[in-house]
Amino acid sequence: DEGSAGPAEQVAQQIRAAGGEAASNSDSVADYAAVARMVEQAKDTFGGLHAIVNPAGILRDGMFHKMTEEDWDRVINVHLRGSFNVTRASIELFREQKDGAYVLFTSTSGLIGNIGQANYAAAKMGIVGLSRVVAMEGVRNNVRSNVIAPFAWTRMIESIPVKDEASAKRVARMRDAMRADQVAQLAVALCSDRAKTVTSQIFCVRGNEIILFDQPRPVRSVADTTGWNPEKILDNCLPAMAADFFGVEATAEVFPYDPI
Repeated sequence: DEGSAGPAEQVAQQIRAAGGEAASNSDSVADYAAVARMVEQAKDTFGGLHAIVNPAGILRDGMFHKMTEEDWDRVINVHLRGSFNVTRASIELFREQKDGAYVLFTSTSGLIGNIGQANYAAAKMGIVGLSRVVAMEGVRNNVRSNVIAPFAWTRMIESIPVKDEASAKRVARMRDAMRADQVAQLAVALCSDRAKTVTSQIFCVRGNEIILFDQPRPVRSVADTTGWNPEKILDNCLPAMAADFFGVEATAEVFPYDPI
């Protein structure tokens, strides 16, 4: 929660209680100056910084034709600008020490789509592009970046309204079978030295299932050596490609089975 000391400090206390070291910070990732201070805080507290896991996010759902500029901006600022801020504030350190791992968070709402989440989907797809370029530019300095699309019951998911019985059942299954600690296992693994060759990937965690997503590549090409015009495109090109067109399925239709 932006500006709330409670959740961050609660997690820090849990880590300390388990015998680990932790420090909390409740500044907003949407504020670059605040994020720069977070990076310095981590370096000062732990004597260095070699991995960053950035799941910070909010929801402001609504049908696109009713979405306000404020709801668009708030989601983009926290998710996409927040991912830029955290990554940009630490990238020079990672490059200088020739070591660093980023785990950023996308969503199937962006990779596949969900009605009522245009702002969230746009931000989450932007994070995929950000991570890929950071990974490409980081290869020579051993800086890697991956993204995870999580299925997990969190405080953010609790804010989604339950509108009918089917939604209530789906939420109940999510709460019971898809937990944040399951996602954390992959995030930790991706920060390990044993994952140094893993970069620029899109993962998904759904209960006890870890999924690797494909990435956009050409699936069909149609050429006309005499050039195209709208009529020929409608008569020849689009019909030739139609078998490979994607539908408009939402996430629940792509993952219709219960979590494993």
